[in-house]
Amino acid sequence: MNRMKIFEPAMCCPTGVCGVSVDPELLRISTVLNTLKNNGITVERYNLNSAPMEFIKNQVVNEYINSHGPEGLPVVVVDDKIVIAGRYPTNEEFVKLLHLPEHILTQQKKQGNCCCGGGCC
Repeated sequence: MNRMKIFEPAMCCPTGVCGVSVDPELLRISTVLNTLKNNGITVERYNLNSAPMEFIKNQVVNEYINSHGPEGLPVVVVDDKIVIAGRYPTNEEFVKLLHLPEHILTQQKKQGNCCCGGGCC
């Protein structure tokens, strides 16, 4: 399995899922990363505000920031190469980039027809 790191712009908290108006894309990413973690797959996530040294220590990301500025974030790094810049990966890209079985990020949708996933509604 490939090693993935996501370098994000400065946000109010490590995930950006806080405050009164939550960005749906950040909510999706948090959900995907939690699902991956529950399946034993770790994706490292760094926020410019809370982990600035990670941006300095990573030569590829440091060069990217020097060229594009923080406006070019987020960047997704797989095995020390930037594979996506300026946006987050789609669920399909997570599966492809991490060489995962396709069902890992779709199994939650197929568990049932209601909010609890067990047919309880």
